[in-house]
Amino acid sequence: MNNDNLPLGQIAVVDDTAANLHLLCNLLEDAGYDVRPFPRGKLALEGIAYSPPDLVLLDIQMPEINGYEVCEKLKAQELTQNIPIIFISALNETFDKVKAFQVGGVDYISKPFQAEEVLARVATHINLYQIKKKLRETNIIQGEKLAEQNIQLRQLNQSLEKANQELQRQYDQLQKTQLQLIKTEKMSTLGGLVAGVAHEINNPLNFIQGNLKYALGYIDDLLGHLDLYQQEYKPTPGIEENAEDIELDFLIEDLPKLIRSMVEGVERIGKISTSLRTFSRTDTDKETEFNLHEGLNSTLLILKYRLKANEQRPAIEIVKKYGDLPAVKCHAGQINQVFMNLLANAIDALDESNAGKTFEEIQKDPNRITIETKLSEDKKNILVGITDNGKGMADEVKTRIFEQGFTTKEVGKGTGLGMAIAHQIVVTTHGGTLTVDSELGQGTKFGIHLPI
Repeated sequence: MNNDNLPLGQIAVVDDTAANLHLLCNLLEDAGYDVRPFPRGKLALEGIAYSPPDLVLLDIQMPEINGYEVCEKLKAQELTQNIPIIFISALNETFDKVKAFQVGGVDYISKPFQAEEVLARVATHINLYQIKKKLRETNIIQGEKLAEQNIQLRQLNQSLEKANQELQRQYDQLQKTQLQLIKTEKMSTLGGLVAGVAHEINNPLNFIQGNLKYALGYIDDLLGHLDLYQQEYKPTPGIEENAEDIELDFLIEDLPKLIRSMVEGVERIGKISTSLRTFSRTDTDKETEFNLHEGLNSTLLILKYRLKANEQRPAIEIVKKYGDLPAVKCHAGQINQVFMNLLANAIDALDESNAGKTFEEIQKDPNRITIETKLSEDKKNILVGITDNGKGMADEVKTRIFEQGFTTKEVGKGTGLGMAIAHQIVVTTHGGTLTVDSELGQGTKFGIHLPI
């Protein structure tokens, strides 16, 4: 390996698993980096504070103090707050990765490690850190010489502006990359989970459905045989007494009904499974024809548990005003993700608006989400409106609702990524528009415009 082509720097690796620590240290040292291993979070905090490195590779799950707490403590100290932190973890849930970014991480690497990925991510973030560090040092030097170098002020300002623009460009690009990565991970995890559940349902469902068909026929044959037996033979007193004890006439009448109700239940489960598969459709590189109503219905099914009544409020009403729509060419899985984000956001808004209200007060003015679909007047776009009758938004919130990282929810309840992901999918990926119309006390409406 040609180490001359790699950026050099000092890296702190924090991992309580000796094998992982050894593997990462060898990989980075072979690439030309100065590596300092730490097997515990507390030991790492002391070592990093004593001699700050250029980058920290930080495991999440550790005894005594986990990676999130280590990151928060480093970000709280002026001496270490600018050091880039890359999390390393075997956890694949999107929540853990989002939390890593929230506490100050700049990236993450999943176990088992891919050497090329580790080196590429490390090189990128050390480059960015060195650029920032150089800018800070340059600013200090310029400040000290400012009084005696007034002639050079214009050139230095121009150089600094150019460097800041480049840094901002790289930072913006990094944010876009992180957002795309999180979006892909969320869709892949959720889609895979739902598809797996649907698959697991189908196997026993097909078994039950096939057997119920034969069971119903067997029962009809047995009941027919029993009827013939009663006609041809005179039952003994013991048989008559037993027939009365078990309510034979009721059983003969009710058993076929019971089996037929089971058949209806199996058919209903089959429809639910179909909706789950519709929601979990995997995107390909090419757009495919998709029925938006199927996507909306499957998303509502996934969120059904949140729409049901509970101790605090009645059920949330869903009003569907579906128009006659053609299939639209799109990435179906991504569009379903937009529906999921917007509908979940509407449910959150309604729950927030219920704060301080009694069950009876909410019942008088029920929570409601209205979904309307139609063609635009020029027949070139499909319009989807999702409206809630919650408390609405202030103008300041409306102007920032699609910003990455912006949220009005409490810490731990919102990441500020849902609306940004929805906006990216609709606008960037599909060339449409995503709008919001809201007033305080009047509810909120999100409008999706997709070209046909």
